[in-house]
Amino acid sequence: MTNQHVVIRPAVIEDLDAISGVHARARATYYAGHLPAEAYSGPEELERQRTGTSWAIASRERSVLCATRDGHIVGFAVVGARFDGDKLFHFHIDPRVWRTGVGTALHRACVEVWQEAKLAAVQLEVFAPNARARAFYATQGWEETSREDDHVVMTLRVPGPEHPAGE
Repeated sequence: MTNQHVVIRPAVIEDLDAISGVHARARATYYAGHLPAEAYSGPEELERQRTGTSWAIASRERSVLCATRDGHIVGFAVVGARFDGDKLFHFHIDPRVWRTGVGTALHRACVEVWQEAKLAAVQLEVFAPNARARAFYATQGWEETSREDDHVVMTLRVPGPEHPAGE
């Protein structure tokens, strides 16, 4: 799966450092000013994220996709595709490549995973103050369905293969 120099591929454990870096840079952009830095970039939190991502890469319960450009990981997604209502657990793009098509390409790959699993709908939770992400998801066909604390729950009705989301 490619899109203008973007290659989407399954993650392997050797990608963990690069994925963790993307995760930390992306989270810093939307949590800064809303949460104490220790809550999203402290050593304990960074290790928790790393452990969770490592588990997801090795798991049969999740699919971890990497978006690469020129051989460098610039985004990743962790998706569940076992049952309707499963989740997009993580979707992060390196802020250095925002608005270059990486997010759209990665999202299309996620949709393909859900289509292959024959899911009708999936959900995600996004930090409510993260207007940029909420707008991106809306353009991809996600709808806000509820709020839980400081997060918005969004649902995507998975389109048939002939109608990819965001088109």
